[in-house]
This record gives sequence, C-alpha cells and structure tokens, in this order.
Amino acid sequence: MPQKKAAPDFFLIVVTLSLLTIGLIMVYSASAVWASYRFDDAFYFAKRQLIFAIIGIIAMFFVMNINYWTWRSWSKIALLVCFILLILVLIPGVGKVRGGASSWLGPSAFSIQPSEFMKIALIIFLAKFLSENQKYVTTIKKGLVPSLALVFLAFGLIMLQPDLGSGTVLVATCLTMLFVAGARIKHFVFLGSIGALGFVGLIISAPYRIQRITSFMDPWKDALGSGFQIIQSLYAIGPGGLLGFGLGQSRQKFQYLPEPQTDFIFSIISEELGFIGATFVLLLFCLLLWRGIRIALSAPDLYGSLLSVGIIGMIAIQVMINIAVVTGLMPVTGITLPFLSYGGSSLTLMLVAVGILLNISRYARL
Repeated sequence: MPQKKAAPDFFLIVVTLSLLTIGLIMVYSASAVWASYRFDDAFYFAKRQLIFAIIGIIAMFFVMNINYWTWRSWSKIALLVCFILLILVLIPGVGKVRGGASSWLGPSAFSIQPSEFMKIALIIFLAKFLSENQKYVTTIKKGLVPSLALVFLAFGLIMLQPDLGSGTVLVATCLTMLFVAGARIKHFVFLGSIGALGFVGLIISAPYRIQRITSFMDPWKDALGSGFQIIQSLYAIGPGGLLGFGLGQSRQKFQYLPEPQTDFIFSIISEELGFIGATFVLLLFCLLLWRGIRIALSAPDLYGSLLSVGIIGMIAIQVMINIAVVTGLMPVTGITLPFLSYGGSSLTLMLVAVGILLNISRYARL
C-alpha cells in the first residue's frame, strides 16, 4: 500500500469544478421553462442539482483523502452489493420506472440508479483482479473469461431494465481496462465479432431500438415520432452559430426539445453559447482526460494505473457517446453528459470517481 502522500492534482480539481459550475448554470437555463410549467418553480431542477452537487463535492474531497488501496479491500463486497441492487431494481413495485426503464430505487426526489454504482464497483474490482493476475491477461481461460463473465452478467441485468446506454458504457469501459492491462488484439477481434452479433440481436429484439436506428439514418422520415428528438437537437445546435443566442435565450427549451436538462443539455449549450462555448466545454473535457492519463501513467503501481484508466475511460466514453448522439452521429442511447446533465446518481458517482482519481494523484509522480 502506497504511503508517501503529496498534494492532490490541483489542475484536475479546477477542471472538475469548472465543468460542475457550467453544469449547474446550464441545468437551470435549460430547465427553467419546463420546470415553471410543470412544477410552478423555475429553480425546481436547479435546486436538486445543486443539492447533489454539494453532496458530490463533499464526497469527492472526503474520498480524496482515503488511500485508494482501501477500495481494493472492499471491492468484492461492493460488487456483491451492486449485483443485489441490480436484482432489486427489477422486482415490480421495488424498482421505479422512468422513461420506460426500471432503473431506479428509492423515493422519486432522491432515488438512486444502481447501474451507476455498478460502473464504479466493477472498475475497482477489475483493477484489483487484473493487477493480481496480470500474467493471465493474455489467456482466455484464466484472464478474459473470469473478467468478461462478471462484465456480461452485470450487462445482462442492466439490459433487463432495459438500459442499453448504461450497459454500453460499462462494457466499453471494462474492455478498455482489459486492453490496457495487456489482453491480446486477436482476442478482442474475436470478442468484437461476437459482440457485434449480440448487439444486432439486442436491436432486433426491441422494436423501439429499431426505430432509433431508422430515425438515426433518416430522422425526417418520422419527424414527429422517433426522429423528433434528434431533429430538435440539431435545430438547437445549428442556429447557435459562433457566439450563440446568449445565456438563457434558447428557443428549443420552450418544450420543443424534450427534457433538455438531461441527455441533450449539450444542444442547449451550443444554442445559447455557440460554437465557442461548446468548444470550451469540450476543451475542459480534453483537459480532464489529459490529467487522468497522466495520473494513470504516473501511478505508483499497476492497480492504481488500471483504476485510473477505468475512471477516466468511463468519463471519456460517456462524453463521446453523448456528444455523438446530440450531434446526430449515433442513435439515441440515453447517456448523460458527465458533470453537466441533470441527474443525482450520475453526478454524485462521477464526483466520487474523481475523488478516487485525486487520491491516486497524491501518490503519483506527476
């Protein structure tokens, strides 16, 4: 267990808090009209996001001072608890249904999303398993099969909700960790072929997913149905131009773009702050990725490196998928934009993950 501690990565703290601040402002701006109409309170979503942001910041600084090896000791228990939560959420009357998916537990105002907890738990467990069994990573029987069995068990439970977006992020993050740990390329090609077939099967098995694919190919074919959301997103991004309409001046948030404070908040950012504002947000994410990679490369042990890769990989994958969706480069998947989109579980867990990354930075040779 690493003993020598230094100051945490101040640059990473500044970038994270900058993204969080922009997120709070944009959640209010994007949701004010809808919140006023539905709840008679323009600050309804902003107040809740602020509460979770405060909880998340406190948790981030608390976790920042916990030796990251502590999570290694609790990885099995954390993973077991998350599997239990994923099963509980599927029980009728226990799991809360939102957007057609039974993905939530607890009271509506402060409900949690077990799939978000599973991402972190699986990253911690895989970092431990792969660091302890590095010599077997290149083998299928002792390396890939045990790792992927857990990954796809979690993926299967998440798909029963169903939540393809969270499941995709979880699998992509874990595969990234396996690749960095040294898994062979030929194994990835084989698994990729199987995964592609499975992905096609998942799409075919659910009519609404087929609609998402067809609306992605030609959203104007069903402009008032399956293609409505992406069309409205493009109507927000395109007219924003270089400087945007100005903060708070979005047109699409007037009930054209459904719930713009969640998955499509980047559309409102582009509309109000323009190309420059959107580029600035993407630059902050690039800086976050850069610091995460530096921490991973400078970590004092393999466990810390893989843990850093998992955390920064999870954030980067969510950002790429979300931006691709809102710009029409991918079918709609329901992935939030880290630190910016409205959502308590996602925001809090992302800040906790950054807290772990900050602790690793205290032992890294930056």
